[in-house]
Amino acid sequence: MSRRPPPRRQDQRRPDPRRAPERPRPAPAPARPRDPGPWLYGRHAVAAALANPARRVRRLVALAEAAGELRALAQSAAARVTAAEAPEVLDRRDLEALLPQGAVHQGMALAAEPLPAQDIEDVLDGISAAPGTQVIVLLDQVSDPHNVGAILRSAAAFAARAVVMPEHGAPPVTGALAKAASGALEAVPLLRVTNLARTLDRLKEAGFWCLGLEEGAEKTLGEVDPGSRVALVLGAEGSGLRRLTRERCDLLARLPTRGEPASLNVSNAAAIALYELARRGG
Repeated sequence: MSRRPPPRRQDQRRPDPRRAPERPRPAPAPARPRDPGPWLYGRHAVAAALANPARRVRRLVALAEAAGELRALAQSAAARVTAAEAPEVLDRRDLEALLPQGAVHQGMALAAEPLPAQDIEDVLDGISAAPGTQVIVLLDQVSDPHNVGAILRSAAAFAARAVVMPEHGAPPVTGALAKAASGALEAVPLLRVTNLARTLDRLKEAGFWCLGLEEGAEKTLGEVDPGSRVALVLGAEGSGLRRLTRERCDLLARLPTRGEPASLNVSNAAAIALYELARRGG
């Protein structure tokens, strides 16, 4: 009896002449190195970051028409600029691909590492013997980065010592926030805390009066006297201060608006309150 030959293994089959030969697959493109963040853009934000010795800058990019200005800023920078070329000249499409849609970049941007984190004790140590009115701004669930940036800008203009936000419910530091701050992100510490109520308690221990702005308060800001150390507390638009935050405040006051609508954008309210406190402090 003749024996059947064993079946041919898969790898021993003859190629089918009717099938086209397989083309070699191209090698995968090398992954582009991730850009450090955040991207800061616009003349004021970029210039302020480059002037800040606490900044570490990884990448500078510009359109051709803004490259000379950015190169001059980089050459005189106090920040640590580690970019290989300063700046890279990109066309508009490539530059805008790096940034959020619609970003008003004015032809220049930089990627930087986040600023070193600070806490409330760092701020208190810096003002332990400082004369005059000392103000710290605390934001309770203010989530719009444009509002936070505008509040930082007012805080810088009226020499507030810090802006404090809770870890949860507050926006990250993005280019939009830095652009709205117009350079103030480099001048005023922006702190994140785990518990806003406990931070208010700590400020009370350090001699601060906690002054909450609330639309329905009985007295106006001009009718209260929070002293020379003020923790100015502002709530989110619409919902205002949360109950626990309100209970921690020593004083509640409103701004004496007259027209309609009676309420103000939170960044406008912050600017008015900071002006009033700075005016009293001379």
